[in-house]
Amino acid sequence: MTDADPAYEDAHAAVHVIEERDEYLDAVARLAAGTGPVAVDAERASGYRYSQRAYLIQMFRRGSGSFLFDPIAIGDFSDLQAALVDEEWVFHAASQDLPCLREVGLVPTRIFDTELGARIAGFPRVGLGAVVEQLLGITLAKAHSAADWSTRPLPQAWLVYAALDVELLPDLRDSLAEVLDAAGKTRIAEEEFAAVLARGPKPPRAEPWRRLSGMNVLRGARALAIARSLWEARDAYAQETDIAPGRTIPDSAIVAAAAAAPASRAELGALKAFTGRASRSELDRWWAAVEAGQTTEDLPRLRGGSEPSLPPPRAWAERNPAADRRYRAARAAVTARAAELDLPVENLLTPETLRLVSWNPPKTVATETVGATLASHDARPWQVEETASVIAHAFEVAADRSVEDPAAAVTATTASRPDETTADADHATPDAGAPGAVGLVADGQTDATTGTTGS
Repeated sequence: MTDADPAYEDAHAAVHVIEERDEYLDAVARLAAGTGPVAVDAERASGYRYSQRAYLIQMFRRGSGSFLFDPIAIGDFSDLQAALVDEEWVFHAASQDLPCLREVGLVPTRIFDTELGARIAGFPRVGLGAVVEQLLGITLAKAHSAADWSTRPLPQAWLVYAALDVELLPDLRDSLAEVLDAAGKTRIAEEEFAAVLARGPKPPRAEPWRRLSGMNVLRGARALAIARSLWEARDAYAQETDIAPGRTIPDSAIVAAAAAAPASRAELGALKAFTGRASRSELDRWWAAVEAGQTTEDLPRLRGGSEPSLPPPRAWAERNPAADRRYRAARAAVTARAAELDLPVENLLTPETLRLVSWNPPKTVATETVGATLASHDARPWQVEETASVIAHAFEVAADRSVEDPAAAVTATTASRPDETTADADHATPDAGAPGAVGLVADGQTDATTGTTGS
């Protein structure tokens, strides 16, 4: 299709949700008999519910049609999983849907992600509507993306929106695959898709309450203890009632109460900034939390730090000048390489990976050793191939103390990726005593040649 159609959704036939076992089994048989990849999407109720469970699962396959399943009513999806496990599943932003699909036993073995594929292709806008319009010439109205999908019954307009999310995905996948192939990026996309599929859930934060908005206004460990106690009480209540925490009492109310440190339940109730739908109906709960925070002997540290992390880059120049030079040079080199490849720089190499290798580089810098370090931080093979040599070169420039601005020097001297043959020769692991050998000193260790200490 090449002509944009603003009324595309209006022309769609009525859609209904599958809730009964017999209809579910019929849909499984029809999907199994279809051809080509299986388009999949899931709708949650983020911002309304505490859980991130799926409240609607949509599937489409050529030759079988589209099907909308109510996962709460159906419960057991083992038949559907068995029928489709060997097929390619097409998503738009798969990382958002895979966790809730895994909860109900739907786990693909191969995926194609049109959102990630569009990023790799270099599209300026990668939302589903934008990519559909660019490649298929169809205009979609994304009016229900933030809807409360736990609503029952679901309005027909929402169901049409949900069906279209999957019905267009196979055509979008094929068009995008052609774009990626023409750009020589098919392998990159395949490795990225596999990485998304293999990625496990993030470990829970040790102190999630520290992410409260506006925490910077709190002074003293006691105020932090009150904020922590209120956050924990809110989280328990939100989980108990399956309501998004922010819809009970907002972060601003917790911070206001922690800052005011009210002396009584009445004072807490009279605090104008203590707002939210449950701020008064659950006032006893919140006052108990305030009291617990005011009396606990387990006071939190003034600053977090239980989770290992690097200092922010803005502090590197003072705390680790050598790492700061490496990072600035390497960031310039990776940014230039991303521009050459027409890739977002964060897809070429994550900022966190670049910071880790810059802070703690291999003892001897070469393409191979930098590549091994990148791989140890979960960089994909294609990312190692595209960045190891330019990062190694950037580190060498940064190690030259006669270069005042390593980032500018790298930008000026690496307008294109170093020739592979030259790079191999230039970045081969040097003998430590050979003239011109470049060996970076690990932080805190002494260079046997110069007597200087790495910082």
